[in-house]
Amino acid sequence: MTKIFLVLLSLIAILQAQVPKILRVYDKPNDSGKAIIIEWRDEPDSTRSIVGYEIYRRAADEDSFYNIGFALPLSTSYEDASTTDNKDYYYYVKAVYRDTSFVSDLSLPVRSYAQWFHKRRLNVLVFAIIICGLVIWYTERAKKGEKLYVRRISGLDAIDDAVGRATEMGRPILFSFGLGVITDVVTIAALSILRKIARKSAEYQTKLIVPNYDPIVMAAAQETVKQAYLEAGRPDLYNENNLPFLTSDQFGYAAGVDGIMLRERPGAVFWQGYFFAESLILAETGHSIGAIQIAGTTAITQLPFFIAACDYTLIGEEMYAASCYLNPEPQMLGSLKGEDTAKMIITILFIVLVLFATLTKLIPSLNNLYLKIFDWFTAQ
Repeated sequence: MTKIFLVLLSLIAILQAQVPKILRVYDKPNDSGKAIIIEWRDEPDSTRSIVGYEIYRRAADEDSFYNIGFALPLSTSYEDASTTDNKDYYYYVKAVYRDTSFVSDLSLPVRSYAQWFHKRRLNVLVFAIIICGLVIWYTERAKKGEKLYVRRISGLDAIDDAVGRATEMGRPILFSFGLGVITDVVTIAALSILRKIARKSAEYQTKLIVPNYDPIVMAAAQETVKQAYLEAGRPDLYNENNLPFLTSDQFGYAAGVDGIMLRERPGAVFWQGYFFAESLILAETGHSIGAIQIAGTTAITQLPFFIAACDYTLIGEEMYAASCYLNPEPQMLGSLKGEDTAKMIITILFIVLVLFATLTKLIPSLNNLYLKIFDWFTAQ
């Protein structure tokens, strides 16, 4: 009798070890809702081959359970991303073997809901407050008339010299946006540079040619040049035929611009916008006619060609700073200085973290603190 009792106890223990146990069922944290996490613990029978785990769910207003998903062997959790917020759900887990299955107990009711604040993104909030605070602070300083230092950009300083040289030589000026469209930020930045060039060309009564790849950019360029000529007091010099639409074909546009340069032989050429494989073709032609060339683009693959073939090159963010540099209004100046200061702070933080990481190799006890700090900065 005692032996039978011990066998039954052993059998019950084996069965209990094979039955998965639900540990936690809870709303997924830091999300927009409609997701519940199910966690369980299981000790699969080593004598059987486990297939996986089936997840079953029933809403409070439903009569039966439904299979909502499958987890692979050795899994210990499952995310149900198909729930309705503020509605009770019940779950159980079935461990499926090739010849049998074991079912866990029923979970307590649980609800999903959206969180108002993502606690893991606190770092983003902190940096956003710092950057916005810096921008507002510098903007207020600029409004009070305080002179804020802005690094000189040689390519923008050379605009007057380039326009003056073309005027002295009796040659026109050529400006190109490249293959950019009006939705490109770099094209918007290039329009502010075009306005500066157009105003100077109107003052010096020098012909300005702007061949276009995109018809919408052409319309924006025409209005920009017309306004610049009006501000310079020479609206009579404006001729929209000098701002033609060539073609929307990449190398067709390059061939058309090269043809204009060889016929008109401009004394100054400005490549401002987004360029692709045609950049070197254009810049080489400008160099062959002896024009002073000032280029600017955010296309990092084309920058080496412009640097090699042009006299001055605006690199990357220098294009975006052009509007503030040419027309330093308080709002623009505050944004520029605030962003630059934020970049400096971030750079210093990177250096400090690198030094801290190096220090942990010498003092291992600091490793946990470093990991917490690093995790806070990189949390998403």
